[in-house]
Amino acid sequence: MELPKTVGVMILPSVNLFPHAVLPLFIYEPRYRRMLKDALEGHRMFCVAMQRPDKTDEAPAQVAGLGVIRASVEHPDGTSNMILQGVTRVSLGRVFRRRPYRMHSIKPLVPVSPDSTRIDALVGKVRELVNERFRKGLPGTLKFLGKGSGAGKSDGKSVENILRSMANVADASVLADLVSCTLLPDPRQRQVMLETVDVETRLRYLICFLIKEEEGARGGTVEP
Repeated sequence: MELPKTVGVMILPSVNLFPHAVLPLFIYEPRYRRMLKDALEGHRMFCVAMQRPDKTDEAPAQVAGLGVIRASVEHPDGTSNMILQGVTRVSLGRVFRRRPYRMHSIKPLVPVSPDSTRIDALVGKVRELVNERFRKGLPGTLKFLGKGSGAGKSDGKSVENILRSMANVADASVLADLVSCTLLPDPRQRQVMLETVDVETRLRYLICFLIKEEEGARGGTVEP
């Protein structure tokens, strides 16, 4: 897939777009209606960047997710429901314009092939933590399964299907992104994972975040 040199950027609080992830969006702001229209008439791509939490003015995080529009339905009032699928992480470069929507140059961030021995061990630990999370029915997992955030039993078949899907993911980078976007509730943690290109480092961060979530659910603490 040929990537554009410049794209529109949608800035959203607490939203991160990972490669391969599917993000449903409701487009209602006039500027983003225009951006969607332009994208549909062109390369069908735009970026989703998280609003920097340390800024009061609109400011995108430097690393964002580039997505391709898979489906879009416009309503009579001009709003649209759409599905955006993540393509790759990108670094946002020069701002070409700010009105009616931001246009940035982008640079794809592609991980290099990692050392297989260390990666295999880290992937094994991630799978172990994910299995343990589903087995215990931790709050974040139940929310992901559509069971809400309270305690209760999750559907065994749904859990089995999700675990099987994760087990079938052979690419360590894809697995790390899949687990991050579905099981990490904190958008700041997800942003760290999005910004971490190196696969080994990303897996190590993910393991720390998953352990921290488990300890938090038990009322314990984990030293950073």
